[in-house]
Amino acid sequence: MVQMRMRVSIAAACLVALTAPVALAATPSLGIFEDHQDVGTVLHPGSVEYNAAQQAYTISGSGANMWFGEDDFHYLWTKVSGDVSLTADITFVGNTGNNHRKAVLMIRQSLDANSPAVDLARHGDGLTSLQYRDAPGANTHEVESNVSAPRTVRIEKRGDYFYAFVSGSDGKLQVSGASTKLALTGPFYIGIGVCAHDKDVVEKAVFSNVKLGPLSPTSAKPVLYSALETITVASTDRRVAYVAPIHFEAPNWSRDGSFFLFNSEGKIHRLAANGTEPATVNTDPQNRCNNDHGISPDGQSMAISCQPETNQGSTIYIVPIGGGTPRRITQNSPSYWHGWSPDGKTLAFAGQRNGDFDIYTIPAAGGVEARLTTAKGLDDGPEYGPDGEYIYFNSERTGRMQIWRMKADGSGQEQVLSDETNDWFPHISPNGKWMVFLSYDKEVSGHPGERDVVLNLMSMSDKIVHTLAKLFGGQGTINVPSWSPDSLKLAFVSYELLPEDSVHAN
Repeated sequence: MVQMRMRVSIAAACLVALTAPVALAATPSLGIFEDHQDVGTVLHPGSVEYNAAQQAYTISGSGANMWFGEDDFHYLWTKVSGDVSLTADITFVGNTGNNHRKAVLMIRQSLDANSPAVDLARHGDGLTSLQYRDAPGANTHEVESNVSAPRTVRIEKRGDYFYAFVSGSDGKLQVSGASTKLALTGPFYIGIGVCAHDKDVVEKAVFSNVKLGPLSPTSAKPVLYSALETITVASTDRRVAYVAPIHFEAPNWSRDGSFFLFNSEGKIHRLAANGTEPATVNTDPQNRCNNDHGISPDGQSMAISCQPETNQGSTIYIVPIGGGTPRRITQNSPSYWHGWSPDGKTLAFAGQRNGDFDIYTIPAAGGVEARLTTAKGLDDGPEYGPDGEYIYFNSERTGRMQIWRMKADGSGQEQVLSDETNDWFPHISPNGKWMVFLSYDKEVSGHPGERDVVLNLMSMSDKIVHTLAKLFGGQGTINVPSWSPDSLKLAFVSYELLPEDSVHAN
């Protein structure tokens, strides 16, 4: 289901009151930084050269990696408190070396090798990603930018949130869509560094136009950014496929893996898997569509949920995958599509009838709807498993939103797992091995946007749950099926609220 409205309120979690200002050291030989040293296990000592006339730092660093549970690199730093930004142009010295050598802008809790940290890393092959370790010794995760080898990069800390900016083809900084949340206590270390990604060699990078400063309180208008991301299940590595200063939601991954569908401002949009700009799919005259849409098993059609011009509630239609005239399926409303049976013959949806939200099915050819659930409370998000035997859904019949399943005819309703969070939108991988779902804190009612949420992954064989990602999202993140056809990746939407003056700062 969806509430058709734009959310432009300032999220208290994102725009946090600022603490003490940054304290910059005055060390002429190191410019704006205090000191430098090797961090972790480094066989060849690193060094720093500062050119005051050019305001440039050349850092030499060795080290095997900055990944997993510890970092090995050379670090030039200063110790600060509060909200802060760090910007620099980065150039590697020489065209050889490991493709994974890194030049980073970094914020870390301590100088220990296993310290919690966030860095914006330019790799030797151009890959640019926001990397983070959220606890001492924890494995490092990353969110990759879709911009390769940007000249200029910036990292910002606002409260417990960290944001990455990269320069585009015009040379101007832009929101990358990569962000994470990590709480640092007291003063922390901010600076620049180099890792060779090879313990036996030393690599160099030049950081020029380095700017370090506090982020002052602002009353600037917040700008909402949406990012379509993919995540690899095995590694939990994320990649931003598309980011824009608009509100969009609910990606579907095409049956052949070549494109995504998502909704924005009442319309359905299509983005090539390796594309840069989406195209609008024609669904005229139904142009008030919400975030409950999906692709047929044969890949030839899509189901959409739209509010007709008659101002009836959400109604389900089927449209050719490339666009065309919608064919109405449900006569009663509101109805919100969520699942398509593997044989393509039946649709599953959530419908409100006589004040109750329950799970229904209806022939894809049109016909009479069948009610499958009758429990008190909200039942939502029905989706068929890949073999068609079960329909998975979320229900608050226990007093908390939890994941349930039932036979395709509605019999044998049973709870899949029980936990302390409010769980929404179960999606089963095409190979039947995994279930992904979205979790809110137990205090959160409904499925609002602009919240801290967790993408969880449950093994269907043993029901063990793993955390895939923690992000700022909620409504619109994974409302509908979004698995890649090979079951290796998942698509979702994350959000950022940034002050307008930060977005346009260069």
